[in-house]
Amino acid sequence: MNPRLALLQPYPFEKLRALFAQVTPDPVKRPISLSIGEPRHPTPRLIVDALRAAEASLANYPTTIGAPALREAIAGWLARRHGLPALDPATQVLPVLGSREALFAFGQTVIDGSRMGATVVVPNPFYQIYEGAALLAGARIHCVNADPAAGFAHDWRAVPADVWARTQLLYVCTPDNPTGRVLDLDDWRTLFALSDRHGFAIASDECYSEIYFDEARPPLSGLAAAHALGRDGFPRLVVFGSLSKRSNAPGLRSGYVAGDAALIRAFLLYRTYHGSAMSGTVAAASIAAWNDETHVRANRAEYAAKFARLQPQVAAVLPCTMPEAAFYLWARTPIDDDLFAQRLYAEENVAVLPGSYVARDAHGGNPGYRRVRLALVASQDECAEAVGRIAAFARRLAPASATAGAG
Repeated sequence: MNPRLALLQPYPFEKLRALFAQVTPDPVKRPISLSIGEPRHPTPRLIVDALRAAEASLANYPTTIGAPALREAIAGWLARRHGLPALDPATQVLPVLGSREALFAFGQTVIDGSRMGATVVVPNPFYQIYEGAALLAGARIHCVNADPAAGFAHDWRAVPADVWARTQLLYVCTPDNPTGRVLDLDDWRTLFALSDRHGFAIASDECYSEIYFDEARPPLSGLAAAHALGRDGFPRLVVFGSLSKRSNAPGLRSGYVAGDAALIRAFLLYRTYHGSAMSGTVAAASIAAWNDETHVRANRAEYAAKFARLQPQVAAVLPCTMPEAAFYLWARTPIDDDLFAQRLYAEENVAVLPGSYVARDAHGGNPGYRRVRLALVASQDECAEAVGRIAAFARRLAPASATAGAG
Protein backbone atom coordinates (compact mmCIF):
# COMPACT_ATOMS: atom_id res chain seq x y z
CA MET A 1 0.00 0.00 0.00
CA ASN A 2 1.07 3.57 -0.62
CA PRO A 3 2.35 4.69 2.81
CA ARG A 4 1.28 8.26 2.06
CA LEU A 5 -2.37 7.22 2.34
CA ALA A 6 -1.82 7.09 6.10
CA LEU A 7 -1.13 10.84 6.04
CA LEU A 8 -4.65 11.69 4.86
CA GLN A 9 -7.16 13.00 7.35
CA PRO A 10 -10.79 11.85 7.25
CA TYR A 11 -12.88 13.84 4.81
CA PRO A 12 -15.09 16.48 6.48
CA PHE A 13 -18.28 14.59 5.74
CA GLU A 14 -16.87 11.40 7.24
CA LYS A 15 -16.24 13.39 10.42
CA LEU A 16 -19.77 14.79 10.23
CA ARG A 17 -21.32 11.33 9.88
CA ALA A 18 -19.37 10.16 12.93
CA LEU A 19 -20.48 13.23 14.89
CA PHE A 20 -24.14 12.71 13.98
CA ALA A 21 -24.02 8.97 14.65
CA GLN A 22 -24.03 9.77 18.36
CA VAL A 23 -27.45 11.43 18.32
CA THR A 24 -30.98 10.85 17.05
CA PRO A 25 -32.62 13.90 15.47
CA ASP A 26 -36.15 15.01 16.28
CA PRO A 27 -38.26 12.74 14.03
CA VAL A 28 -41.16 15.20 13.93
CA LYS A 29 -39.11 17.71 11.95
CA ARG A 30 -38.17 16.88 8.37
CA PRO A 31 -34.42 16.65 7.78
CA ILE A 32 -32.78 19.63 6.05
CA SER A 33 -29.12 19.60 5.05
CA LEU A 34 -27.09 22.78 4.68
CA SER A 35 -23.85 20.88 5.13
CA ILE A 36 -22.90 19.90 1.58
CA GLY A 37 -22.20 22.38 -1.20
CA GLU A 38 -24.19 20.43 -3.77
CA PRO A 39 -26.33 22.65 -6.04
CA ARG A 40 -30.01 21.78 -5.74
CA HIS A 41 -31.54 24.19 -8.25
CA PRO A 42 -32.91 22.34 -11.31
CA THR A 43 -30.48 21.39 -14.07
CA PRO A 44 -31.37 23.44 -17.19
CA ARG A 45 -33.40 21.61 -19.82
CA LEU A 46 -30.94 22.58 -22.57
CA ILE A 47 -28.26 20.43 -20.88
CA VAL A 48 -30.57 17.44 -20.53
CA ASP A 49 -31.74 17.75 -24.13
CA ALA A 50 -28.16 17.96 -25.42
CA LEU A 51 -27.23 14.83 -23.46
CA ARG A 52 -30.06 12.88 -25.03
CA ALA A 53 -29.35 14.16 -28.51
CA ALA A 54 -25.72 13.02 -28.29
CA GLU A 55 -26.33 9.53 -26.90
CA ALA A 56 -24.76 7.92 -30.00
CA SER A 57 -21.39 9.25 -28.79
CA LEU A 58 -21.43 6.62 -26.04
CA ALA A 59 -20.33 4.10 -28.67
CA ASN A 60 -16.94 5.80 -29.11
CA TYR A 61 -13.85 6.16 -26.94
CA PRO A 62 -13.30 9.85 -26.15
CA THR A 63 -9.93 11.57 -26.45
CA THR A 64 -8.12 13.02 -23.46
CA ILE A 65 -7.56 16.36 -25.13
CA GLY A 66 -11.30 16.63 -25.74
CA ALA A 67 -13.44 17.52 -28.73
CA PRO A 68 -12.24 20.64 -30.59
CA ALA A 69 -15.75 22.10 -30.43
CA LEU A 70 -15.75 21.81 -26.63
CA ARG A 71 -12.34 23.43 -26.25
CA GLU A 72 -13.51 26.23 -28.54
CA ALA A 73 -16.70 26.71 -26.52
CA ILE A 74 -14.74 26.94 -23.26
CA ALA A 75 -12.16 29.30 -24.77
CA GLY A 76 -14.93 31.48 -26.16
CA TRP A 77 -16.72 31.62 -22.82
CA LEU A 78 -13.53 32.52 -20.96
CA ALA A 79 -12.80 35.35 -23.39
CA ARG A 80 -16.35 36.73 -23.16
CA ARG A 81 -16.71 36.35 -19.42
CA HIS A 82 -13.32 37.75 -18.44
CA GLY A 83 -12.65 40.25 -21.22
CA LEU A 84 -9.66 38.35 -22.55
CA PRO A 85 -8.10 38.19 -25.98
CA ALA A 86 -8.78 34.89 -27.69
CA LEU A 87 -7.25 31.88 -25.95
CA ASP A 88 -5.79 29.11 -28.08
CA PRO A 89 -8.23 26.20 -27.68
CA ALA A 90 -5.56 23.71 -28.71
CA THR A 91 -2.90 24.71 -26.18
CA GLN A 92 -4.41 26.85 -23.41
CA VAL A 93 -7.65 24.99 -22.63
CA LEU A 94 -8.29 21.42 -21.53
CA PRO A 95 -11.65 19.81 -20.61
CA VAL A 96 -11.66 17.97 -17.28
CA LEU A 97 -14.07 15.73 -15.42
CA GLY A 98 -15.12 18.38 -12.94
CA SER A 99 -12.74 20.64 -11.04
CA ARG A 100 -12.25 18.28 -8.09
CA GLU A 101 -10.40 15.53 -9.92
CA ALA A 102 -8.46 18.07 -11.94
CA LEU A 103 -7.29 20.01 -8.87
CA PHE A 104 -5.99 16.77 -7.38
CA ALA A 105 -4.40 15.49 -10.59
CA PHE A 106 -2.69 18.82 -11.28
CA GLY A 107 -0.79 18.46 -8.02
CA GLN A 108 0.51 15.10 -9.15
CA THR A 109 1.70 16.73 -12.37
CA VAL A 110 3.68 19.66 -10.99
CA ILE A 111 4.93 18.50 -7.57
CA ASP A 112 8.36 16.87 -7.37
CA GLY A 113 8.20 15.04 -4.07
CA SER A 114 11.85 13.99 -4.32
CA ARG A 115 12.99 17.56 -3.70
CA MET A 116 13.92 18.23 -0.08
CA GLY A 117 11.14 20.04 1.75
CA ALA A 118 8.74 20.14 -1.22
CA THR A 119 5.90 22.42 -0.11
CA VAL A 120 2.42 23.36 -1.24
CA VAL A 121 0.91 26.55 0.17
CA VAL A 122 -2.84 26.54 0.81
CA PRO A 123 -5.36 28.97 2.24
CA ASN A 124 -6.86 27.99 5.60
CA PRO A 125 -9.77 27.05 5.72
CA PHE A 126 -9.50 25.15 2.45
CA TYR A 127 -10.94 22.48 0.18
CA GLN A 128 -9.39 19.26 1.48
CA ILE A 129 -8.50 18.06 -2.03
CA TYR A 130 -5.59 20.54 -1.97
CA GLU A 131 -4.10 18.87 1.08
CA GLY A 132 -4.63 15.37 -0.27
CA ALA A 133 -3.00 16.27 -3.59
CA ALA A 134 0.05 17.66 -1.81
CA LEU A 135 0.50 14.78 0.61
CA LEU A 136 0.05 12.03 -1.98
CA ALA A 137 2.56 13.75 -4.26
CA GLY A 138 5.15 13.71 -1.47
CA ALA A 139 4.93 17.36 -0.38
CA ARG A 140 4.01 19.05 2.88
CA ILE A 141 1.47 21.86 3.24
CA HIS A 142 1.90 25.33 4.65
CA CYS A 143 -1.36 26.99 5.71
CA VAL A 144 -2.08 30.71 5.41
CA ASN A 145 -4.93 31.57 7.75
CA ALA A 146 -7.87 33.72 6.67
CA ASP A 147 -8.09 36.81 8.85
CA PRO A 148 -11.68 37.73 9.81
CA ALA A 149 -10.51 41.19 10.88
CA ALA A 150 -9.35 41.77 7.29
CA GLY A 151 -12.46 40.44 5.58
CA PHE A 152 -10.99 36.93 5.54
CA ALA A 153 -8.00 38.02 3.47
CA HIS A 154 -4.78 36.00 3.54
CA ASP A 155 -1.51 37.69 4.37
CA TRP A 156 0.65 36.08 1.71
CA ARG A 157 3.55 38.38 2.56
CA ALA A 158 3.69 36.87 6.05
CA VAL A 159 4.77 33.50 4.66
CA PRO A 160 8.48 33.14 5.48
CA ALA A 161 10.86 33.45 2.54
CA ASP A 162 12.33 30.01 3.22
CA VAL A 163 8.84 28.48 2.85
CA TRP A 164 8.29 30.23 -0.47
CA ALA A 165 11.74 29.01 -1.58
CA ARG A 166 10.57 25.40 -1.08
CA THR A 167 7.11 25.97 -2.55
CA GLN A 168 6.25 24.27 -5.82
CA LEU A 169 2.52 24.95 -5.94
CA LEU A 170 0.07 27.44 -4.47
CA TYR A 171 -3.64 26.66 -4.37
CA VAL A 172 -6.03 29.59 -4.13
CA CYS A 173 -9.81 29.53 -4.15
CA THR A 174 -11.63 32.57 -5.52
CA PRO A 175 -14.46 33.01 -4.73
CA ASP A 176 -13.34 31.33 -1.56
CA ASN A 177 -14.90 28.27 0.02
CA PRO A 178 -16.12 28.85 2.73
CA THR A 179 -15.75 32.61 3.27
CA GLY A 180 -16.98 33.91 -0.09
CA ARG A 181 -14.06 36.33 -0.45
CA VAL A 182 -12.78 37.17 -3.95
CA LEU A 183 -9.12 37.91 -4.71
CA ASP A 184 -8.67 41.43 -6.04
CA LEU A 185 -6.06 42.79 -8.42
CA ASP A 186 -3.67 43.73 -5.60
CA ASP A 187 -3.89 40.18 -4.24
CA TRP A 188 -3.01 38.81 -7.66
CA ARG A 189 -0.18 41.30 -8.11
CA THR A 190 1.33 40.03 -4.84
CA LEU A 191 0.92 36.37 -5.80
CA PHE A 192 2.36 36.84 -9.28
CA ALA A 193 5.39 38.63 -7.85
CA LEU A 194 5.97 35.77 -5.42
CA SER A 195 5.57 33.21 -8.21
CA ASP A 196 8.06 35.11 -10.38
CA ARG A 197 10.56 35.27 -7.54
CA HIS A 198 10.31 31.66 -6.42
CA GLY A 199 9.12 29.82 -9.53
CA PHE A 200 6.06 28.03 -8.15
CA ALA A 201 2.87 27.34 -10.08
CA ILE A 202 -0.50 28.80 -9.08
CA ALA A 203 -3.68 26.72 -9.28
CA SER A 204 -6.71 28.98 -9.02
CA ASP A 205 -9.90 27.14 -8.06
CA GLU A 206 -12.69 29.26 -9.56
CA CYS A 207 -15.59 26.83 -9.47
CA TYR A 208 -17.83 29.39 -7.69
CA SER A 209 -17.07 32.23 -10.09
CA GLU A 210 -20.59 32.50 -11.48
CA ILE A 211 -22.44 32.65 -8.14
CA TYR A 212 -22.30 36.30 -7.08
CA PHE A 213 -24.73 38.95 -5.91
CA ASP A 214 -23.89 42.16 -7.77
CA GLU A 215 -24.23 41.92 -11.54
CA ALA A 216 -21.98 44.96 -11.88
CA ARG A 217 -19.12 43.26 -9.99
CA PRO A 218 -18.42 39.75 -11.28
CA PRO A 219 -15.51 38.02 -9.53
CA LEU A 220 -12.08 38.65 -10.99
CA SER A 221 -10.42 35.59 -12.52
CA GLY A 222 -6.72 34.91 -12.27
CA LEU A 223 -6.67 34.99 -16.07
CA ALA A 224 -8.21 38.48 -16.16
CA ALA A 225 -5.79 39.67 -13.49
CA ALA A 226 -2.83 38.33 -15.45
CA HIS A 227 -4.07 40.03 -18.61
CA ALA A 228 -4.61 43.34 -16.78
CA LEU A 229 -1.06 43.15 -15.45
CA GLY A 230 0.46 42.42 -18.86
CA ARG A 231 1.34 38.80 -18.15
CA ASP A 232 1.00 37.44 -21.67
CA GLY A 233 0.61 33.69 -21.84
CA PHE A 234 -0.38 33.45 -18.14
CA PRO A 235 3.06 32.27 -16.90
CA ARG A 236 2.86 29.59 -14.17
CA LEU A 237 -0.90 30.13 -13.79
CA VAL A 238 -3.77 27.74 -14.43
CA VAL A 239 -7.40 28.26 -13.45
CA PHE A 240 -10.06 25.63 -12.87
CA GLY A 241 -13.78 26.02 -13.54
CA SER A 242 -16.82 23.81 -13.61
CA LEU A 243 -20.42 23.50 -14.73
CA SER A 244 -21.45 22.06 -11.37
CA LYS A 245 -22.28 25.37 -9.68
CA ARG A 246 -22.63 27.60 -12.75
CA SER A 247 -25.18 25.35 -14.44
CA ASN A 248 -26.51 23.21 -11.56
CA ALA A 249 -25.04 20.08 -13.11
CA PRO A 250 -22.76 18.47 -10.50
CA GLY A 251 -23.51 14.99 -11.84
CA LEU A 252 -22.30 15.95 -15.31
CA ARG A 253 -18.69 16.04 -14.04
CA SER A 254 -17.61 18.65 -16.52
CA GLY A 255 -15.14 21.48 -16.17
CA TYR A 256 -11.97 22.99 -17.59
CA VAL A 257 -8.42 23.98 -16.83
CA ALA A 258 -6.98 26.96 -18.70
CA GLY A 259 -3.87 29.09 -18.69
CA ASP A 260 -0.12 28.55 -19.17
CA ALA A 261 0.32 26.38 -22.27
CA ALA A 262 3.44 24.69 -20.88
CA LEU A 263 1.58 23.59 -17.75
CA ILE A 264 -1.42 22.50 -19.83
CA ARG A 265 0.88 20.39 -22.02
CA ALA A 266 2.37 18.61 -19.01
CA PHE A 267 -1.08 18.14 -17.50
CA LEU A 268 -2.36 16.62 -20.74
CA LEU A 269 0.50 14.12 -20.69
CA TYR A 270 -0.36 13.12 -17.13
CA ARG A 271 -4.06 12.81 -17.95
CA THR A 272 -3.39 10.66 -21.00
CA TYR A 273 -2.04 7.99 -18.66
CA HIS A 274 -4.49 8.77 -15.86
CA GLY A 275 -7.42 7.95 -18.14
CA SER A 276 -9.38 11.17 -17.72
CA ALA A 277 -11.28 11.56 -20.97
CA MET A 278 -14.69 13.19 -21.26
CA SER A 279 -17.50 11.29 -22.95
CA GLY A 280 -18.70 12.79 -26.21
CA THR A 281 -22.20 12.83 -24.74
CA VAL A 282 -21.06 14.93 -21.79
CA ALA A 283 -19.03 17.12 -24.15
CA ALA A 284 -22.12 17.89 -26.23
CA ALA A 285 -24.09 18.87 -23.12
CA SER A 286 -21.16 20.97 -21.94
CA ILE A 287 -20.97 22.86 -25.23
CA ALA A 288 -24.65 23.73 -24.87
CA ALA A 289 -24.07 24.95 -21.31
CA TRP A 290 -20.97 27.07 -22.03
CA ASN A 291 -22.72 28.73 -24.97
CA ASP A 292 -25.72 29.88 -22.94
CA GLU A 293 -25.83 32.62 -20.28
CA THR A 294 -29.59 32.93 -19.81
CA HIS A 295 -29.79 30.02 -17.38
CA VAL A 296 -26.71 31.28 -15.52
CA ARG A 297 -28.22 34.71 -14.92
CA ALA A 298 -31.50 33.14 -13.76
CA ASN A 299 -29.62 30.86 -11.37
CA ARG A 300 -27.64 33.79 -10.00
CA ALA A 301 -30.81 35.81 -9.46
CA GLU A 302 -32.30 32.97 -7.45
CA TYR A 303 -29.27 32.88 -5.19
CA ALA A 304 -29.24 36.66 -4.85
CA ALA A 305 -32.87 36.70 -3.72
CA LYS A 306 -32.22 33.87 -1.28
CA PHE A 307 -29.20 35.54 0.32
CA ALA A 308 -30.86 38.96 0.48
CA ARG A 309 -33.69 37.42 2.48
CA LEU A 310 -31.82 34.95 4.68
CA GLN A 311 -28.35 36.35 5.40
CA PRO A 312 -29.75 39.10 7.71
CA GLN A 313 -31.80 36.48 9.57
CA VAL A 314 -28.74 34.33 10.19
CA ALA A 315 -26.60 37.34 11.10
CA ALA A 316 -29.16 38.36 13.74
CA VAL A 317 -28.33 35.24 15.77
CA LEU A 318 -24.97 34.02 14.42
CA PRO A 319 -22.57 36.76 13.32
CA CYS A 320 -21.77 36.45 9.62
CA THR A 321 -21.06 38.85 6.80
CA MET A 322 -22.63 38.86 3.38
CA PRO A 323 -20.18 36.99 1.12
CA GLU A 324 -18.92 38.56 -2.09
CA ALA A 325 -19.73 35.36 -3.98
CA ALA A 326 -20.32 31.57 -3.70
CA PHE A 327 -23.31 30.11 -1.84
CA TYR A 328 -22.07 29.78 1.74
CA LEU A 329 -22.53 31.68 4.96
CA TRP A 330 -19.52 31.44 7.28
CA ALA A 331 -21.19 32.00 10.63
CA ARG A 332 -19.79 32.44 14.14
CA THR A 333 -21.13 30.10 16.82
CA PRO A 334 -21.53 30.82 20.56
CA ILE A 335 -20.20 27.36 21.51
CA ASP A 336 -17.70 24.94 19.97
CA ASP A 337 -18.60 24.42 16.32
CA ASP A 338 -18.82 20.63 16.45
CA LEU A 339 -21.02 20.75 19.55
CA PHE A 340 -23.19 23.41 17.91
CA ALA A 341 -23.63 21.26 14.79
CA GLN A 342 -24.37 18.12 16.81
CA ARG A 343 -26.96 19.77 19.05
CA LEU A 344 -28.59 21.60 16.13
CA TYR A 345 -28.96 18.27 14.33
CA ALA A 346 -30.38 16.56 17.41
CA GLU A 347 -32.85 19.30 18.30
CA GLU A 348 -33.80 20.76 14.91
CA ASN A 349 -32.85 18.05 12.35
CA VAL A 350 -30.75 20.58 10.42
CA ALA A 351 -27.25 19.60 9.28
CA VAL A 352 -24.47 22.18 9.03
CA LEU A 353 -20.71 21.68 8.69
CA PRO A 354 -18.43 22.55 11.61
CA GLY A 355 -15.87 25.09 10.47
CA SER A 356 -12.97 23.32 12.14
CA TYR A 357 -13.59 20.34 9.82
CA VAL A 358 -12.49 22.39 6.80
CA ALA A 359 -9.47 24.00 8.44
CA ARG A 360 -6.27 22.97 10.20
CA ASP A 361 -4.57 24.08 13.39
CA ALA A 362 -1.91 26.52 12.21
CA HIS A 363 -0.05 29.53 13.59
CA GLY A 364 -1.65 29.28 17.01
CA GLY A 365 -5.23 28.55 16.08
CA ASN A 366 -7.80 26.95 13.83
CA PRO A 367 -9.57 29.61 11.71
CA GLY A 368 -12.65 27.39 11.49
CA TYR A 369 -13.06 27.09 15.25
CA ARG A 370 -16.46 28.29 16.47
CA ARG A 371 -17.72 28.74 12.93
CA VAL A 372 -20.12 26.73 10.82
CA ARG A 373 -20.58 26.64 7.07
CA LEU A 374 -24.15 26.96 5.84
CA ALA A 375 -24.69 25.96 2.21
CA LEU A 376 -27.83 27.74 0.99
CA VAL A 377 -28.25 25.46 -1.99
CA ALA A 378 -31.83 24.21 -1.60
CA SER A 379 -34.97 26.12 -2.55
CA GLN A 380 -35.56 29.45 -0.83
CA ASP A 381 -38.46 28.02 1.17
CA GLU A 382 -36.46 25.04 2.41
CA CYS A 383 -33.49 27.24 3.31
CA ALA A 384 -35.84 29.66 5.06
CA GLU A 385 -37.27 26.84 7.16
CA ALA A 386 -33.74 25.72 8.07
CA VAL A 387 -32.71 29.27 8.98
CA GLY A 388 -35.81 29.63 11.15
CA ARG A 389 -34.87 26.49 13.06
CA ILE A 390 -31.25 27.64 13.40
CA ALA A 391 -32.45 30.97 14.78
CA ALA A 392 -34.72 29.28 17.31
CA PHE A 393 -31.90 26.99 18.40
CA ALA A 394 -29.40 29.86 18.67
CA ARG A 395 -31.82 31.88 20.80
CA ARG A 396 -32.26 28.94 23.15
CA LEU A 397 -28.49 28.72 23.42
CA ALA A 398 -27.99 32.40 24.16
CA PRO A 399 -28.66 32.43 27.94
CA ALA A 400 -26.50 29.36 28.57
CA SER A 401 -23.74 30.77 26.37
CA ALA A 402 -23.75 34.06 28.20
CA THR A 403 -23.59 32.28 31.55
CA ALA A 404 -20.68 30.16 30.35
CA GLY A 405 -18.88 33.23 29.03
CA ALA A 406 -18.86 31.93 25.46
CA GLY A 407 -19.27 34.46 22.69
